[in-house]
Amino acid sequence: MSNVQTKVDWKELAQGVINGHVTTSEEALSIIQASDKEVLEIMNAAYLIRHHHYGKKVKLNMIINTKSGLCPEDCGYCSQSIVSEAPIDKYAWLTQEKIVEGAFEAKRRKAGTYCIVASGRRPTNKEVEHVIGAVKEISEKTDLKICACLGFLNDDQATRLKEAGVHRYNHNLNTHADNYDNICSTHGYDDRVDTVQKSKQAGMSPCSGAIFGMGETDEQAVDVAVQLRELDADSIPCNFLVSVKGTPLEGKQELTPMKCLKILAMMRFVNPTKEIRISGGREMNLSSLQPLGLFAANSIFVGDYLTTQGQEPTADWKMIEDLGFEIEECAL
Repeated sequence: MSNVQTKVDWKELAQGVINGHVTTSEEALSIIQASDKEVLEIMNAAYLIRHHHYGKKVKLNMIINTKSGLCPEDCGYCSQSIVSEAPIDKYAWLTQEKIVEGAFEAKRRKAGTYCIVASGRRPTNKEVEHVIGAVKEISEKTDLKICACLGFLNDDQATRLKEAGVHRYNHNLNTHADNYDNICSTHGYDDRVDTVQKSKQAGMSPCSGAIFGMGETDEQAVDVAVQLRELDADSIPCNFLVSVKGTPLEGKQELTPMKCLKILAMMRFVNPTKEIRISGGREMNLSSLQPLGLFAANSIFVGDYLTTQGQEPTADWKMIEDLGFEIEECAL
């Protein structure tokens, strides 16, 4: 694809998307490669699509890291991987009681979705039952939607999680298939696609996204967005690399706040009806431009991430209020 840009009427393109036009790879690439001076026009156009489908609502999600570190995979971005030397807390599974307590904290933070995450390649059947016990109690005591992120699943595990009350399953594609070998050698891109499909076949809502800033080309970033459209992921976390000290990607810094905004806008154009969530790396990579990201995205994590800190929930609430947006009420 050529890097030569022609002037695009972004609002006209957005209106076309609202009317059913499927954004092409060429159009998506033109968003990522647009001049920075066009960013406000692009974000305004993305907001037309976002507002059409989600109005002024912002969905809040909260993560609990139920098992930290101790992971045999060698994902280069991850502080929990076997090759990481990052000084993080490492612990086996939290008790069911602690997981349930986290759900009440999610409610206090005004989150509508509670994300139960565990490091590792795949859960054992015993570990799945451990999560199921907590999920059943949370479902009885709160109206939270529950998302699980436990690694690779087999069909039976996926079915049991769904039957227990897990609404959504997260398994990110992370990066383009052609870039995957540069990031991880202990599993492949197709393994991740397979897990997304298994969660969907079991009846869970598929949640899958990417981590940008890991050496992918603009074309590859677009291809990932298109792949997520083809997988029909309902929720798309857009993570921006935090190059944690002690990981293989330590010191890697490819993104600017303006580039992050263009990526979010591109994702909205390619996946207009989906939940686009600004996820890990939001505070560091978007920096003072964080509020602008919500003109394309309609969802964020509130509080801390797995091993990195987020901003205070009150700061997120204030940001949403200042934008004239509203926190989406939790409803099943």
